[in-house]
Amino acid sequence: MSKNKGKILIVDDNEELLIAFRFFLSKYFAIIDTIKNPNLIHEYIRKETYDIILLDMNFSAGVNTGNEGIYWMKQILEKDPNASVVLITAYGDVELAVNAMKEGAADFVQKSWDEKKILSTILSAYNLRLSKLKIKTLEQKQKHLSEKIDSKYNHVIGESAAMKSIFNIVDKVAATDANILILGENGTGKEVIAREIHRKSNRSNEVFVNVDIGSLQENLFESELFGHVKGAFTDAKEDRIGRFEIASGGTLFLDEIGNLPLQLQAKLLTAIQNKEVSRVGSNIPVPVDIRLICATNKNLNDMIIEGSFREDLLYRINTIKIELPTLKERDSDISLLAEFFLNKFANKYNKPELKFNKNTISKLMQHSWPGNIRELQHTIEKAVILCDSNVILSSHCWPEGERSTKTYIPNTLNIDENEKVLIEKAIQKYKGNISMASKELGINRSTLYKKMEKYGI
Repeated sequence: MSKNKGKILIVDDNEELLIAFRFFLSKYFAIIDTIKNPNLIHEYIRKETYDIILLDMNFSAGVNTGNEGIYWMKQILEKDPNASVVLITAYGDVELAVNAMKEGAADFVQKSWDEKKILSTILSAYNLRLSKLKIKTLEQKQKHLSEKIDSKYNHVIGESAAMKSIFNIVDKVAATDANILILGENGTGKEVIAREIHRKSNRSNEVFVNVDIGSLQENLFESELFGHVKGAFTDAKEDRIGRFEIASGGTLFLDEIGNLPLQLQAKLLTAIQNKEVSRVGSNIPVPVDIRLICATNKNLNDMIIEGSFREDLLYRINTIKIELPTLKERDSDISLLAEFFLNKFANKYNKPELKFNKNTISKLMQHSWPGNIRELQHTIEKAVILCDSNVILSSHCWPEGERSTKTYIPNTLNIDENEKVLIEKAIQKYKGNISMASKELGINRSTLYKKMEKYGI
């Protein structure tokens, strides 16, 4: 322990004992304050934050119940819940000290003066204090990180009848632990709604864990969701907890649930039903307490008929079903969302004077928005970046020309030819980013790679 960091307050009415403690502990603590009167404790802990408080259990003559020490300990812990209070007790009062530990004391030392034992106890209490502070710091960092992440998704905006209906459902289900299935096209805001449900739930102070199933490698699905133990497979060099365990106490959001392999659907169903998971390579069940929200852009009922999705799993995950409208189905919200994104990116790129002209708003309203809100957001960000005046024109939104505002109309009804064109457009749109392209197309990366190979793309 570094002497220049430790701070200790010793409270005892025995002057000789205070001198002995001060001399003995001076090698280990930079600041050692001693007081004989416990009524001064409040004054001292108000001025200084102590790592350890050594506190006598009895102060009044002839009293040996230990109640005084417990009283002052509670006063200290009320001011600083992370304080490490070590009680000083006489030889015959060990039982009292043990009872005091149940009330919140870190430990106790006896006045019999065993230096090694006293030092070991005090240093252990000091380390306990550091651990408490570290946990508190981590919790604060987690809270800050969660708030920062949530702020990115704080875009639940809409005044249309369709969105008011969604908001009404969210308000009703948020306080429950009912499993929720969110349906909607890519870019309609499924994760935004999931986070809004979490934010309004009783679990809002706990973690929100997002798992993009479409981006996971198939051979790592089980490990990612349920965890693994060291040696379970070639690269398992240490134990690792899965997303279910990480999310325990909070909300687990499984995005693109329709991409979950059939063999894993049975394990997911078992985990949901039993509220426990077993890590890969282990048969030991680990209890989990999660609020499950799933989302997909696929028709799960069609998948059930095809045999690629379990009917019993669908019943389990969609206690409440929320179907998000496309942006064109809520076109009265387009101008509202456009203004929101304009303010967001104008601040981000330090262009606070930017505004739309009427023609641009009209063009935005007329656009088909196949990519929904995500496409609108990217379009406005691009416009803000490209605009070199204070007015955003439609040419800033679509610098490649008006044809981008038109829905793709196939020249042929051949499925393969149209699929090839759409894949090429998606890859071109995201400049070769296969993950983004696959998400836009509503398929996983491995499927996209197979189709690219099939069509020679």
